[in-house]
Amino acid sequence: MTVQLLKHKFTTEQYHLMHEAGVFSESDRLELINGEITEMSPIGKKHAVCVARLDRIVQKKLSDRTMVWVQNPIRLDNNSEPQPDLAILKLRDDFYVENLPTPPDILLIIEVADSTITYDREIKMPLYAAAGIPEMWLFDLNRKAIEGYSQLSTTGYKRMQRYEENDTFSMLAFPDVNFTWQEMF
Repeated sequence: MTVQLLKHKFTTEQYHLMHEAGVFSESDRLELINGEITEMSPIGKKHAVCVARLDRIVQKKLSDRTMVWVQNPIRLDNNSEPQPDLAILKLRDDFYVENLPTPPDILLIIEVADSTITYDREIKMPLYAAAGIPEMWLFDLNRKAIEGYSQLSTTGYKRMQRYEENDTFSMLAFPDVNFTWQEMF
């Protein structure tokens, strides 16, 4: 006999109501992915250092043109509210006070991974592509490589570019601003 387990999917509204009701503690590291509440991995030292370095570099190069949203939630749809390591957003005077950033606000997502590389590549990257986010960079701390994903299609990102030592690259939104592998690592 086969037993089929039923899962309850949550909306972002239900997820926020649970937060407000105190179902989760302030220290819980959670995100809503495809209606499921997922516990995020603890942030290790290598991960924290890389995120801080990326934040500083992007702020320095694009501070007057973008807003850097560090490890904060974004709303992709009514069932997903991930917390990417960095979201490079369109500049807004109100700092998104009324609503979380949504796909039209997002220029680039950056995920940093050591223990979560498979999750980021197989779950979060397709989620970002399906939401219409034009570009994602995945930092693989173990291999010291950067994977850049772009060119949206109905099946996800069509283009993947791997950046390694001595490579230079730029964001789709700002092709005039260059980044180097050396400064990122």
